[in-house]
Amino acid sequence: MATATSGRSLLATYVHLPPHERRRIAQRASGDLRIKLAHLERQIAMDRSPGALAAVLTEGREKQAPHLDMIDGVFQRIAAGERMQVMITCPPRHGKSQRASRWGPLWYLRRNPTARVMLASYGAELADDHGRWVRDQLRAYAPTLGVHLHPGSHAANRFDLEAPRNSSIRGGMVTAGVGGSLTGKGFSLGIIDDPFKGSDDANSPAQRERTWNWYQSVFYTRRAPGASLILINTRWHEDDLSGRILATEPENWTLIDLPALALSEDDPLGRQPGQALWPEQYDEEELTRTRRAVGERVWWALYQQQPRPLEGGVWQWDWIIKNRTDPVAFRAVDLSRIVVALDPAGGDTPGHDESGIVAAGRSTDGHYYVLADQTGKHSAEARGRETCLLALKLGADAIVVETNYGGDMARQNVVQAWAELERQGQTKGLPMPRIVDVTAKKGKRLRAEPIAQLYETGQVHHLGEFNKLETQMVTWVPGMDSPDRMDAAVHALTELADPSQQGLGTQHYSDQRLRGRR
Repeated sequence: MATATSGRSLLATYVHLPPHERRRIAQRASGDLRIKLAHLERQIAMDRSPGALAAVLTEGREKQAPHLDMIDGVFQRIAAGERMQVMITCPPRHGKSQRASRWGPLWYLRRNPTARVMLASYGAELADDHGRWVRDQLRAYAPTLGVHLHPGSHAANRFDLEAPRNSSIRGGMVTAGVGGSLTGKGFSLGIIDDPFKGSDDANSPAQRERTWNWYQSVFYTRRAPGASLILINTRWHEDDLSGRILATEPENWTLIDLPALALSEDDPLGRQPGQALWPEQYDEEELTRTRRAVGERVWWALYQQQPRPLEGGVWQWDWIIKNRTDPVAFRAVDLSRIVVALDPAGGDTPGHDESGIVAAGRSTDGHYYVLADQTGKHSAEARGRETCLLALKLGADAIVVETNYGGDMARQNVVQAWAELERQGQTKGLPMPRIVDVTAKKGKRLRAEPIAQLYETGQVHHLGEFNKLETQMVTWVPGMDSPDRMDAAVHALTELADPSQQGLGTQHYSDQRLRGRR
């Protein structure tokens, strides 16, 4: 009896031990105990994460990858009791639905058998397929999973679990199509997987509005206290459900943005720009072929999670894309001038519109390069400092400041910021760049068109991707308010192009700082 009791005590303690301690005990265990410990190890593995559960039940056939680990991590935090609202954007065919709409709910219900999962997709049929899959796994692996379907409720689109011992609460899962009724149903974990069927749906303003209204008035209202939400999709349109949520309540959501090719050095997986999301399945070469096959608009929306609107009336996507350059090719470029342009926001606090801060350069062979975009919501002091820091970093010889609408104050902010940087020793004795005042007397179209023509003739090159700036350019139509980033880029390139004068710019230098530059 004492032996049986000590054996149960060991098994109860075993699951809480670190791996090296468990290995030590298993190596010393008798045959019967070793079988019991192997069973416990299987349970421990299945408890670890949705991916680990998948690996056990498929005997290793289910693939795992770092981006799937991130999805697993979301479910782990929610199952542990953390309330989360998470948006995961991911390209097609990268395992997102299999993990988030199938293995994730299955694992979550195993860990929380009194919880209720609600899953919605663009169509009831697809949502029901996910529900049917989860139900079938519960039916096939009930003894292994330790949870059982309730015999009186096991439809694909709504099923209940048997209540755990000493509980009268039954968990379960319900599925529905986006736009469908969910009256009388609630959830502790709500999942929306691909709310739009395709580009036609996403490009329809009426369908986007219906989806948004359904999300607000139907899906969101079914939350139980402390419920969590997961929205996982590829991006079809800048105003799709993800875009609308990010525009209205970004502070309430955690965004995990997973482009097919990394776009920046702050990639959530630590990738360098240009590295593939799942190279074992789709490497950079394969993704390049995909990009050529699907076209730029589909590529940026579905694969890069950067949906780009249709073109406006001045710039075209091809002019930017076909003349883009990368850091390696740029090393051979000899710049004769570099300028930073500041288009101040319509106010002096961070709550106002963004202040456009864009740097550009001109090469000795008459080409132009957009080098950086530091646009942001800055206070008056901060925008001056950001402008000066960028000028220092790039070695700019001029700072162009639009003096309309408070630009005189912006000019003073730049002067004061430079003086402060001098006091801090950050200017390293360099002369302050000349400040070039620009009064935007011309109409927006008259200022933009000459620069757009430089793009059309292949003379302007973007050093890497400037997604927000480029979207502003190609969607701007004369008559619309002129956006901040675009205005700053136009000012910088106009100063460099200097179409109205000969020489090195609208103003000349007496201190020979451009000596040696052609």
